[in-house]
Amino acid sequence: MCNGLNKKNNMKKILLLSTLFVAALSQAQIPCVNGFAGAYPCNNIDLMAQLDFPQIGGNNNTRGSGCWGWTDPLTNKEYALMGCSTHTAFVDITNPSVPIYLGKLNAHNNSSSIWRELTVYNNHAYIVSEANGHGLQIFDLTRLRNVTTPQTFTVDARYDGFGNCHTVSINQATGFLYCDGSGTFNGGPHVLDLQNPVSPTFSFGYAAEEYTHDAQIIIYNGPDPDHQGKELFIGANETKVVIVDVTDKQNPTTISAFFYGNTGYTHQGWFTSDKRYWILGDELDELNFGFNSKSIIVDMTDLDNPILKGEYSGPTEAIDHNGFVRGNEFFLANYTAGLRILNTSNITATNTMTEVGFFDSYPEDNSANFNGAWNNYPYFPSGTIIISDIDRGLFIVRKNAILASETFIANDYKLYPNPASSYFAVNSEVEVESVVLYDLLGKAIKSYNKSDRYDVSDLNKGLYFVKVNNDFTKKLMIK
Repeated sequence: MCNGLNKKNNMKKILLLSTLFVAALSQAQIPCVNGFAGAYPCNNIDLMAQLDFPQIGGNNNTRGSGCWGWTDPLTNKEYALMGCSTHTAFVDITNPSVPIYLGKLNAHNNSSSIWRELTVYNNHAYIVSEANGHGLQIFDLTRLRNVTTPQTFTVDARYDGFGNCHTVSINQATGFLYCDGSGTFNGGPHVLDLQNPVSPTFSFGYAAEEYTHDAQIIIYNGPDPDHQGKELFIGANETKVVIVDVTDKQNPTTISAFFYGNTGYTHQGWFTSDKRYWILGDELDELNFGFNSKSIIVDMTDLDNPILKGEYSGPTEAIDHNGFVRGNEFFLANYTAGLRILNTSNITATNTMTEVGFFDSYPEDNSANFNGAWNNYPYFPSGTIIISDIDRGLFIVRKNAILASETFIANDYKLYPNPASSYFAVNSEVEVESVVLYDLLGKAIKSYNKSDRYDVSDLNKGLYFVKVNNDFTKKLMIK
């Protein structure tokens, strides 16, 4: 470890101790100011609240693991689901600065394991664990609607076709659940049909590529015409990434595999929104090879021949864990470095990503150790983000106003060219209904009807703001 990094980590420890009074058991909203939200280093991300383990059904010996979210389609309330070593906790975060703990679902047979992962489909939570004989717990999330005091819940159903299972993934478009890393099918996917959400049926298993640690399953709509419309399984399989066509459940077929140098442990990954790239995390390369946190960018434009596009090297030695894409941003749970948000817009041109914000839930240091942020969930419609922290429980955060306006959290809007000279255009996955141009004082100086191009040739050089659909705002430089 270099001297500069030692000094930085020592300063983090001093600042942590000097501001520990704000790191109380439950933290209300604390904005990120001058690089800190209370005791927590940050950039462009505000702390809305934090709940430690005694506040979410555990005790001081409890540890955290996976998390996911649920938005009630009837009430639009938002809920955080957090895996803990002995249970799953349920928290109403509709008001993110005043979270409400609703109760917990204990592990099967009250077993304990640091590995507890979960996901959501059709208003039900599906929970797995590495505890022996745990199976798949199924919980109807609509039961949370009328809770007034914290409950100890019971399961609605349990599938026992496997015992331990490392991670769980669901294709929301087809309703098939993939248990990854169980004691069946050489650790390959053990797949269930969720047509009846509380009575899953076995569909198939795939042992040909051996152990899968984690996976993403999609109906492919990317740039490779040979595979559009197919259901694809992209697995992080310890030493490689595998792409499997699972459209025909009776005949799954491997399309290709991707290998890369300095392999530690092929852990988890996620497609960019345009499906051109898969951003891969290797959990052990930082430890084994001594370099900073690294994300590997795989070019998936030809699924029969995936190749290395580039790499992102982070500012710390922390290990990368789980990452997800929303719009043009990659949300990375980076263990001791907390949550990092990376912009993916310029991968094609630069072969890398750019960090635009972070919240460090583990202030002690940024070392290559297994502490801090295990997972995050960035998909709440409100823009709230949750972080499940191994040591400190549940963090609820949001981008501050600067980052929220600059990165368009709800839709992948893009302005181009930017800087502009005579015109700009808006590229969006949603219908553009209104475009308004503001000056630095917030005065509206131009309103446009829908067009392929928006004229700025009569404006002075300088910085402006473009508001699209009366929704989100982005900076525009006129040169």
